[in-house]
Amino acid sequence: MEKQVLSLDHNYKPAISNGTKPPAIIMLHGFGSDENDLFSFASELPETYAIFSLKAPIPMQPYGNAWYNIYFDDANGKFSDDEQAIASRELVVKCIDEIVEKYEIDSDNITLLGFSQGTILSFSIALSYPAKVKNVIGLSGYINEAILKEGFESNDFSKLNVYTSHGTVDQVIPVAWAQKTKPFLENLSIPCTYSEFPVGHGVAPQNFYEFKTWLASQQ
Repeated sequence: MEKQVLSLDHNYKPAISNGTKPPAIIMLHGFGSDENDLFSFASELPETYAIFSLKAPIPMQPYGNAWYNIYFDDANGKFSDDEQAIASRELVVKCIDEIVEKYEIDSDNITLLGFSQGTILSFSIALSYPAKVKNVIGLSGYINEAILKEGFESNDFSKLNVYTSHGTVDQVIPVAWAQKTKPFLENLSIPCTYSEFPVGHGVAPQNFYEFKTWLASQQ
């Protein structure tokens, strides 16, 4: 299938399918990156998945994009622009619907794969709209409760599964923030596999192989 027009620019790798609607992996990159970053993983992921890598809507200087602005030097300690994050959450949800319709994807088998800011956004989408997401692979991120849809606690999470990982020497997002993810999710009865690796703000090779194995177990 040819590349379609979505509300966000994207890279696309079609699935090798057996005639049925394929599952999809939708990638959300980190702050200051773009749709080409995580898409470099695409050739190493299962060919049965259609793979999409979305480009965040906020351009940065001199290059790269963001899902929302981060204020590293705000005097009030405000870390992220939550209003922008919520707007991006809704934009990605719209893109998920577009992907399902235009690419004829299995709407019951969508995996969000995020890195850093993309992980934070993936969690907000899955917890706010769990009917749209089957799996979350969250790399080097955490759950920002301020960008979850009000009343999310009463959602039906029975189909949702999460793999998340973090570097023990991450200098961008403290590992202590990530360590709260598993108990938070399990309190909602959401299965969560959590791993740590002796790296900084990045993805170790063994991390990649581990989440691939985890994904295969969710088939």
